[in-house]
Amino acid sequence: MAISASDVKELRERTGAGMMECKRALEEAKGEMETAIDILRAKGAAKAAKRADRETREGAIGSYIHMGGKIGVLVELNCETDFVARTEDFRGLVKDIAMHIAAANPLAVAPEDIPAELVERERAVFVEQVKNEGKPEKIWDKIIEGKLRKFYQDNALVDQIYVKDPEGKQTVGQLITQVSAKTGERMQIRRFVRFALGE
Repeated sequence: MAISASDVKELRERTGAGMMECKRALEEAKGEMETAIDILRAKGAAKAAKRADRETREGAIGSYIHMGGKIGVLVELNCETDFVARTEDFRGLVKDIAMHIAAANPLAVAPEDIPAELVERERAVFVEQVKNEGKPEKIWDKIIEGKLRKFYQDNALVDQIYVKDPEGKQTVGQLITQVSAKTGERMQIRRFVRFALGE
């Protein structure tokens, strides 16, 4: 199947992957754009996973002030080299993550960073909810685990749906993996702080 240059260009613009990678992904997907995006995302995730043990000592601290100075965010995003930290893609990612934090108000960077006592408090609430719903006791554990998964998705930054994703599917973690695949370096959010006036 012949892949048009305009399709390759569109895929490159949408994913940031190299021209040849885009062409191969489109060939593998038999010209199906969305399938090709999924193929590239999977490959990017695999490459990022291979880099998971590399140290991230460089990076940038980004800021975002929202709503006429009523919400402010500082976020530290790390990468492996100063070269990547100075790129437009990396700087844009830092700003986008800071803006996302202002809008979505996560509790922590990752699920494991959410305080255990808070998770236990949520679990206790879910147990009471399930009891009051009159569901059979044998399925309580599954329902509670599902509610906890949703709690993590809503409150752990890397698991939250990225606020600027028009389709509402891409998580912040996937966004980082996408830029990481483009730059060839491991990236990770080290920490963030969100200030809201009066809180």
